[in-house]
Amino acid sequence: MTDACSVKRRYLALWFPFLPTERLRIQEERTGRRPDTPLVLVAKIKGALRLGAVDVHARGLGITSGQTLADARALHPDLTVADMNEDADRHWLQRLAEHCIAWSPRVTVVPPDGVTLDIAGSEHLFGGEAGLLAQVEDTFTTIGMSVRMATASTAQGAQALARHSRLPVMDERQALRMLPVVALGLDEEATLALRRAGLKTIGDVAARAAASIAARFGAEAVTALRRLLGEEHAPIDPLAQPEPLHFERRFAEPVALQASIAACFLDLLREAARTLEQRGLGGRRFVLTLFRSDGARHRLAIETGLPTRDPVPVLRLFDERIAALADPLDPGFGYDRITLFLPVTEPLAASQSALDGGEQSASVLADLIDRLSTRLGPTSLCRLIPQDSHIPEQAQLALPAIHAREPARWPASPAGEPPLRPLFLFDPPQPVEVIAQVPDGPPHRFRWKRKLHEVRLYEGPERIASEWWRRKGGEATGKGGLTRDYYRVEDVRGRRYWIFRHGLYDEKPDPNWYLHGLFA
Repeated sequence: MTDACSVKRRYLALWFPFLPTERLRIQEERTGRRPDTPLVLVAKIKGALRLGAVDVHARGLGITSGQTLADARALHPDLTVADMNEDADRHWLQRLAEHCIAWSPRVTVVPPDGVTLDIAGSEHLFGGEAGLLAQVEDTFTTIGMSVRMATASTAQGAQALARHSRLPVMDERQALRMLPVVALGLDEEATLALRRAGLKTIGDVAARAAASIAARFGAEAVTALRRLLGEEHAPIDPLAQPEPLHFERRFAEPVALQASIAACFLDLLREAARTLEQRGLGGRRFVLTLFRSDGARHRLAIETGLPTRDPVPVLRLFDERIAALADPLDPGFGYDRITLFLPVTEPLAASQSALDGGEQSASVLADLIDRLSTRLGPTSLCRLIPQDSHIPEQAQLALPAIHAREPARWPASPAGEPPLRPLFLFDPPQPVEVIAQVPDGPPHRFRWKRKLHEVRLYEGPERIASEWWRRKGGEATGKGGLTRDYYRVEDVRGRRYWIFRHGLYDEKPDPNWYLHGLFA
């Protein structure tokens, strides 16, 4: 047998060098801030505003953490400035660490901006260390997070290499000894003392006797060195993973009566409700599995739009699900085991009912959505969700109503003014033939579906530019990169249309016209 202690450990360290600023950009995408605008976060230290974090654009301008805001603005006056929020950063790091559980069951948070994964025994599932690193990098790049990664035989060594070494690392032992002494993680005073003593690298410190290092710089320096080089084991504190909620009933004799099966359903749901209440959670997805005595099994799953732990509506949804089955449940000789699994749960706190009954009406609507989605299918009932885009056809997204969260508020038109956008949009916009008095002017008349429409009134143009990433060197690239000039027009019969010219004359010699929507 192989001794468990002899198994070689392997750790993957992730360092997010721009975590505070990138967290803010991701969470505040709706502010319309340009991605290339330098961003700095400030905190008040000793009566002066100093930079607590900078983004990659600001660092490229020579702006670094610790500078005063006045000095940073002297280098670049057009900085975007926001306040540091350490609580939000800690919460964001926790979420990133929870995301890493997909690659390893042992994940440790390394404040303020690091995560360590114990990948011994799991890296082969992703094609080895190289395949795992590539998948991790692709995942966080998609999210919008910059990450530096390194692997080592110790958690401290992996973090030190990720933060201070030139990547990729070819020789772990040599790379560790070439790291600067700041990689030991000591306080500023101890690190400065090591440098003044001529000990600039980890190798310089390791070449000295441990007793002399401890006497001059403290026992913490020796402990940090031994842990970094793998000479001393340092316990890690992995994230606690909550146990999945799983409930089960076994029967000495198979049950086939519908009343007995329904009573078991209700008993399982009540037990789940008690556990959910203890954890402050509500279920969003419930999976019921019935094991027949001959080995067959029936699996039923339902979802709810809002977290719940009330057994009655959940049981009603299961009844809807059973009624919608093409083949009714056949207990045969009976079921000898029934299980209930809750794979998706969310926090659910107690709520205070309002005097106007708003919460009650919202609950009734959510219950109706759950019942219709369970009976007709989750994709049969959709909800339009506003999106952060100025392109009209991309300004909304149809999602299954049971999956969409609380509906966001749509922008309201000014009082007494007609709507800026029509309720009905063509997908794709329909081409029309337009005659204008001047080349870049409004439409005078247009032909749509072989019918000629005389324009009586018009409003516009409303110019909508293309996304900046569809332009190269300031020029439009392809159909998606052209500018649109929208007009709200009314014909002589009083019908109102939303028409746009696709492209300016300096972008395209002969721009086309399209009908994009109809006003009510």
